[in-house]
Amino acid sequence: MAGHRGLVGSAICRALLRMNFTNAIVRTRAEMDLRDQWAVDHFFAAERPEYVFLAAAKVGGILANSTYPADFIYDNLAIETNVIHSAWRHGVQKLLFLGSSCVYPKLAPQPIREEHLLSGALEPSNEWYALAKIAGIKLAQAYRKQYGFNAICLMPTNLYGPNDNFDLDTSHVLPALLRKFHEARLNGASEVVIWGTGQPRREFLHVDDLAEACIFLMHEYNDGDIINVGTGTDISIRELTELVRSVTKYSGRIDFDSSRPDGTPRKLLDTSKLTAMGWTARIPLADGIRNTYEWYSGALTASA
Repeated sequence: MAGHRGLVGSAICRALLRMNFTNAIVRTRAEMDLRDQWAVDHFFAAERPEYVFLAAAKVGGILANSTYPADFIYDNLAIETNVIHSAWRHGVQKLLFLGSSCVYPKLAPQPIREEHLLSGALEPSNEWYALAKIAGIKLAQAYRKQYGFNAICLMPTNLYGPNDNFDLDTSHVLPALLRKFHEARLNGASEVVIWGTGQPRREFLHVDDLAEACIFLMHEYNDGDIINVGTGTDISIRELTELVRSVTKYSGRIDFDSSRPDGTPRKLLDTSKLTAMGWTARIPLADGIRNTYEWYSGALTASA
């Protein structure tokens, strides 16, 4: 398991434990830097894992991607290159690589099908991360083509849930909204300012649903083509904001700052390929947001 302390990796670990898999091999960042080729290769040579979930990545929202483009492309290229190469080199039976819906063109037809990859220009605000993820997809496919390495690539939609990043400078939209409204309610703020117009539409998948999809596909999917993972439904940022307001019980005003970037107008994945295999998401968005807010509130209380 690469990235076991992150949003996705921790969810996969929880799911594996629920399914009575108790032999997961993990390392913290302090124990092994995945950007270090020698350290990664030494780990694979010593531990000889059979299956690899590559969930480790440097991730962030529009502000972080725009501020640290070199970090986003370098760190992600290094991580995926080192892990995929060493996994193949040391006889891993199967590797699951987690991409992202941001690999698709900014103006891709909706809902976005897997074949829309590389069919148009990327969203400029996160192109560095997207390019690194596209390179990871192609690397996995190249090792399959040349060496027969069983690497599969999942493209999840926007994720949220326990262990998310709530730092306002680097987080994605949903955890950022939860923190903003939580702090506004505690501080008695009269308004909350939201970036953009509120018009873009996004699809959100609870990370526990993604974890179950990952394990399902690790068992059932052995194709080189990428596969989308999502809910098949989306919501506008304005509607999402009202939902978060309700969950956090904030009663002040909401102001949309249209001078700030909106990002991609719409991102809704076509999940028919996965649905045809017999898997669908089960956690409704309102329930998932409530669950995430409870976790965030609990984490704040524990650290106080």
